[in-house]
Amino acid sequence: MTVLNFGRLLRRTRLFADRPAITDLGTGWRTTYGEHLTRVAATAAGLRSVGVQPTDRVAILAGSTYRYIELWHAGLAGAFVICPLNNRFTLEELVAVVDDAGCTVLLHDDEFAETASAVASRVGSVEQQIPFDSDDSRVSLEALTHDALGSDLPPEPDESAPAALIYTGGTTGRPKGVLHSQRSIVIQIVRMQITCGAEPGHSLLSIMPLFHIGGSAAWGWLLPSAGHSILLPAFEPGAVLRAITEHSITVLPGVPTMYAMLLDHPDFEPELLSSLQMAFYGAAPMPRELLTRLLEVQPDLRFFQPYGMTETCGGGTILRPEFHSTDDPARLGSVGQPFFDVELSIRDPNGGEPLPEGEIGEIWMRSGSNLVEYWDQPDLTTGSLVDGWYRTGDAGHVDAEGFLYLADRVKDMIVTGGENVYSIEVENAVSSCPGVLEAAVIGVTDPIWGERVHAFVVGDGRRDLTDTALREHARERIAAYKVPKTWTIQTEPLPLSAAGKVLKTELRAQLPETPGSRP
Repeated sequence: MTVLNFGRLLRRTRLFADRPAITDLGTGWRTTYGEHLTRVAATAAGLRSVGVQPTDRVAILAGSTYRYIELWHAGLAGAFVICPLNNRFTLEELVAVVDDAGCTVLLHDDEFAETASAVASRVGSVEQQIPFDSDDSRVSLEALTHDALGSDLPPEPDESAPAALIYTGGTTGRPKGVLHSQRSIVIQIVRMQITCGAEPGHSLLSIMPLFHIGGSAAWGWLLPSAGHSILLPAFEPGAVLRAITEHSITVLPGVPTMYAMLLDHPDFEPELLSSLQMAFYGAAPMPRELLTRLLEVQPDLRFFQPYGMTETCGGGTILRPEFHSTDDPARLGSVGQPFFDVELSIRDPNGGEPLPEGEIGEIWMRSGSNLVEYWDQPDLTTGSLVDGWYRTGDAGHVDAEGFLYLADRVKDMIVTGGENVYSIEVENAVSSCPGVLEAAVIGVTDPIWGERVHAFVVGDGRRDLTDTALREHARERIAAYKVPKTWTIQTEPLPLSAAGKVLKTELRAQLPETPGSRP
């Protein structure tokens, strides 16, 4: 019997048809679950009317709007395999991704119309380029949807059917398309619902890009409980503060830097966050000082830190609210324990043998939400999936209670003077210094040490930071060989990916001596 498919989950929203589903603050669009279900079914039928089949890969190039959520739902309901495109990619990267996926249709909004045309002209598999809206004679997605109003959702797909093809970040080599099944998508939604407990009254402010697994997971988590998704097209601290108060937001996802920017905004007042009940963060540890400030403002705020990646459909581990204590900085430095359905193993990166508790190795994960395959790359798939385990490429260790502590990407480990240095450990030490808002550590080619540890530090503007003070602070917390030998202290935020992770490739490019040290 087919059970784990998104179509069944979506059909269930008929039970709460009158509840608010989406409010798009960028366009002013508001819809209930009943209205949303009607439009999703019509979108699926409209695309079917122009030849789109359930196994076709359909690329989406657009900003974060209600239309994007409708397309996610239409695709996952079984109309097509959705291929969301990172709208921050260059034209060359977009061409490579669409070509690699063999997309037959490219859907886009007005903002990316020119780029979409350029991509479609260079990729032979693209048979149709369809804008969301159009004033000319070309068919538009909105026209197709309007003409198909009253249609039913596609037949429920099998749980093993391909559902989403998501490309990971990376600018060198062949793109990596991560294929997920219906089963893996639904398992992640159910996992988050059980672990975090969304309720019907919850409203979530969506500020992460919808082409990313983290951004798309936000609306999915709300479906079983009929929560309300409030969309902002992009993160801007003032707009976020206004949205929280005007719409009584209860759930806020983000990264630690975003929370710091809210507290430091000139319009900030503690009462602006009074409606918040749950805060999610990822991509970086929560600095102890920042957590203290947030809890002073909203003592009852419950924090969650999930750890996962595109290949695990976001699933992996989660640091739950009861472990967010400023009195336990070591536990706060972890990414929590595995979700109830996830197996975790620390392995030797070379031989794949399990390592003893506390020893750093490569993190392996096994669960029902792991990727099916890397699209059309059997060798890469075979090397990454071993007996159901996914080799993450991240390094870390597990303590006696099953808490996972990240060390670094295996390939990014710094070897200085023959010693291994994991950047996250150094970043945590530096970030704990008063006045530090962000910190990122990289390895720099050095004629004496082979590599030296270099730190980029962003100050909060309230204190003067010097490399001497930072070095002394770090030396009290980590071994001397791990302490950065050189520093870049700045006020500009660190460059971030769409997932909120620091783009260390861009940081390395800022230093003339680094190009040879890391690809």
